[in-house]
This record gives sequence, C-alpha cells and structure tokens, in this order.
Amino acid sequence: MNGFLQKIFGGSKKSASVCLIGEVNTGKSTLANRFALDFTGKEEFSTSEIPHETREITKLEHVDFQVGKSKLDVTLIDTPGIATAINYKEFMEHGLTEEESIQRAKEATAGIVSTIKFLKEVDVALVLMDSTRTPFDQVSLTLLGALEMHKTPAIIVANKVDLENANPDLIKSTFPHLKVVPVSALSGFGLNNLYNEIALVS
Repeated sequence: MNGFLQKIFGGSKKSASVCLIGEVNTGKSTLANRFALDFTGKEEFSTSEIPHETREITKLEHVDFQVGKSKLDVTLIDTPGIATAINYKEFMEHGLTEEESIQRAKEATAGIVSTIKFLKEVDVALVLMDSTRTPFDQVSLTLLGALEMHKTPAIIVANKVDLENANPDLIKSTFPHLKVVPVSALSGFGLNNLYNEIALVS
C-alpha cells in the first residue's frame, strides 16, 4: 500500500469498512448502488420512493476498491435512514395497508437504533445530506456528534446537486471543519472526487 492509504487504514491493513449514513431519503441506497456498479459491475441495494425502504444494516463485502495503483478490500455498508420521528400513516400514503405500515414503522425504528450503535465499528463514514435541504437539522448534528465521539473519520456527501435548488455551498459553510464532497448519486457527478476522498480522509 502507498503512504496515504497506510496512514488512513493503519499500516499493513488492506481492508476497510465504508458506511453510508444519513437522514431518510438522502440517497444512501442510490449512492451505494452507484458505488457497487462502479466497482462490481452491478447494483446490489434496494431502493424505493417509499420512506425507510432500507430498514436493516446491509453489507456488500469484498468490494475491490482501487485508488491509483493501490487496492482495498472494502465492505460497503448501507444503513437505515435516520429520523427523529416515524409515523406509520406516512407509509399508508404510499399504498401500504395499516398492518404493513405499522410493521414497517417498527422495523424502521429498530433499524435506526442499530445504526447508531454500529457507528463505532466502521472505518470511514459517508454522511449523506440532501443539498436541496437545510443542513441545520437534528439528525445530521446527532450523527456527526456520534462519529466525533467514536473518532470515526467522516466525509459529508452533499447529494442531489443535479437538482435546480441544490446548495452544497451552504453545507460546506455550515461544516467548515469537515470535508464536503458535492455529488449526484443519480447521474454519477462528483463520484471520482468522493472515491479519492475516501482514500485521503484522516
């Protein structure tokens, strides 16, 4: 391994876990699929317009992540979207029955708890934010606080910059002490920069 990768992932370590976290519907699974497509040739994660489609921590192991001439054995981790409150009636608006909606709400709540506990076990966290929304929200501050407590390297991914009202600069100015990478998981814009930052983060 070259010097900067040794610095990040620790000496001779050749594997790393990269975890995608963030608020509901910020594009975590879409980005995970783009990552998987770029490095494995196929999409691996479930996506949906229904909130909390990802309700369990999902791992894709042994992803050959290549940066320059160096390679890492990456475990890519998609996590349930974090929310301060979950109302089962929201799922009914997407066509689910009341029973299905209540069950999904329970699963989503359990998934959030699991995600928060899981943060201390990852090597790099990609904190997704929707660049069309305000970054001043309880979820983002809670996640970043937890990562700081666990001393987990974090990169803020300002997603959805392909949308007309996107403002990634606001996210950058809100969190000047952290690396912010503007991307569009949908179009692929900015992903090469993100992959480089995953290798360079300290």
